Amino acid sequence: MHQSGCLSLLSVVALVWLGAMAPVSGALAWEPAKPVELIVPAGTGGGADQMARLLQELVHKHGFMKQTLVVVNRSGGAGAEGFLAIKDAKSDPHKLVISLSNLFTTPLATGVPFSWTDLTPVAMLGLDQFVLWVHADSRHQTAGDYLTAVRAAGPNRFKMGGTGAKQEDHIITAALEKATGAKFTYVPFKGGGEVAVQLVGKHIDSSVNNPIEAVAQWRAGKLRPLCVFDSQRMPYTQQIAAGKSWADVPLCKEAGIPVDYVMLRGIFAAPGVQPATVDYYVEIFRKVRETPEWKKFMVDGAFNPVFLSGEPYRRWIEQAEINHIGLMKDAGFLANKGAGRK
Repeated sequence: MHQSGCLSLLSVVALVWLGAMAPVSGALAWEPAKPVELIVPAGTGGGADQMARLLQELVHKHGFMKQTLVVVNRSGGAGAEGFLAIKDAKSDPHKLVISLSNLFTTPLATGVPFSWTDLTPVAMLGLDQFVLWVHADSRHQTAGDYLTAVRAAGPNRFKMGGTGAKQEDHIITAALEKATGAKFTYVPFKGGGEVAVQLVGKHIDSSVNNPIEAVAQWRAGKLRPLCVFDSQRMPYTQQIAAGKSWADVPLCKEAGIPVDYVMLRGIFAAPGVQPATVDYYVEIFRKVRETPEWKKFMVDGAFNPVFLSGEPYRRWIEQAEINHIGLMKDAGFLANKGAGRK
């Protein structure tokens, strides 16, 4: 996996952080005239769905919008249904989509005719981690032990669960296989919530779920994190389970697994919306992120709470697309050799 690509994304975030945090001033020139639809291009219970429903709750609770925010799941075609719905809603200021890595992976893997350039970037709400999880009853206490057992068992004896095929979980699994020589049977599910349930039920042996998608099961003593796919440990020291915090979860690199990957959690609007519409939504999300409920959600889910909008956000997305083209090429997941925007 291209670790340098992931590191470059974090570098971009660091470089543009101060500029992106500049306050928005002046009266708002636009506001919604009817309910706003927030599309989730993924199944219920996953990280994107949980974040969208918290946004809905906080917008209503704190009165940030006069109109209601309505969450709609459109997960068909690995999220293509949701993104195409936004693409087709040209100039409609009352439709938003919350993105994850399928913003890049779905068109690259399937050839479905959409790109992030068909949408209007609004704001990055955070970056999400990926963790290697096993059942709490597993005899494997470290990532190194687990991968050694997978290699020793031979090809396809261990099942790795993840959200979708040729999506981020599958990409990470392919990178694990390439880096370690292990060979899994990859089992795709509709969403991260379902993946966690399947691992709790021991229908799969491991997963590469996001923290927020499995933290409840960790807290309940059903699952155990082995390592996080990032270049530095998570900073959160609040205890989750068995006296352990997110900060106690070692890097996969510490176990000799040179794989890292972070995922966008961001908002896009329909193509052709006016700048005043984008400014309105950016201000709404700035207010949301200052609430104690949102800050707690960031901690509980071990998110990197970086917030970007405007040109810094666009530059981050451009680099992320380049990285995904390289990652998916390495995994053999591109729909064709020329896939990817030129």
